[in-house]
Amino acid sequence: MTEQAQTPSTQNLHILATQPLVSPRELKERHPLSAQTTQTVIDSRNAIKHILLRQDDRLMAVVGPCSIHDPDAGLEYARRLRELAERVADRIFLVMRVYFEKPRTTVGWKGLINDPHLDDSFDVASGLALARKILCEIGDMGLPAATEVLEPITPQYIADLISLASIGARTTESPTHRQMASGLSMPVGYKNGTDGSLDVALNAMISARTPHAFLGIDEEGDTCVVQTTGNQWGHLILRGGRQGPNFAAEKLQDASQQLADAGLPSAFLVDCSHGNSEKDYSRQAGVWRNVVEQRLAGNHAAIGLMLESNLNPGNQKLGDDPNQLAYGVSITDACVGWDETEALINETYDRLA
Repeated sequence: MTEQAQTPSTQNLHILATQPLVSPRELKERHPLSAQTTQTVIDSRNAIKHILLRQDDRLMAVVGPCSIHDPDAGLEYARRLRELAERVADRIFLVMRVYFEKPRTTVGWKGLINDPHLDDSFDVASGLALARKILCEIGDMGLPAATEVLEPITPQYIADLISLASIGARTTESPTHRQMASGLSMPVGYKNGTDGSLDVALNAMISARTPHAFLGIDEEGDTCVVQTTGNQWGHLILRGGRQGPNFAAEKLQDASQQLADAGLPSAFLVDCSHGNSEKDYSRQAGVWRNVVEQRLAGNHAAIGLMLESNLNPGNQKLGDDPNQLAYGVSITDACVGWDETEALINETYDRLA
């Protein structure tokens, strides 16, 4: 009797394993929003909308680590920023960068959600729980949180805790991310392309303002068709690019004109890092001061600034032993330290008097 030939497989040829995740609903039940956090999110989203409409003339400042890799250091930063935010609240609206997902040009650490143990174990279930716990604690402080949305599945787990989202330069051109942004519940910033051009960001803003239907997951984690209303609360983020920085006065005027020509509100943030600092963190303060001077000269289309800042300046490589990492130092992009951050914000507060 001959053995029956096995039918060759045509799927999952490069898949080692699949691991089920807890549903968004269950994770939210484990780490629910408190009344304080709920009010923080509602109030800060409304404040950002008023700033976008220029009904609130405060400068919005989105500051914090390039990425959160150490929860203790991240929460210490949040406590310091909350104290500073209270002192400057009448002129500057501070939002903390709480970035958990990191796009990589080639390879590298993908962020706390993907790899919370910093050891390539990719314990995403623990990463999602840890990210939600951190956001709950920051929200309980009364501090609004901003993050980059990279994975289309992630928002169901943490978006209820986010006051401001961004779509990165590498993903602004992606139809998937534009569709996702059309359904997000908070204002969304779109970074210009890595080449420095604004076209992809403007197209993304137009697309995300439109209703969409796309594949996603629901509260139970089941695959579904997600139908959206469109998100009107979009804004441009100028981050420079391969063609050089784009924060000079003529660049900001050009950005305003391109937004107007596209029928979009002339409102944008300037990212002091990336191409605008030519990847030198020590230049971020110079970018910041330049844009503040432009606001003082009457350019209120520049509604805000972004700053990569950590407890301590610079960055460090993630080696084989995470226990050897220096405390409060970025393991992704280099950041300015807390002392410089605080001094810069206090200086700006005085200049805006």
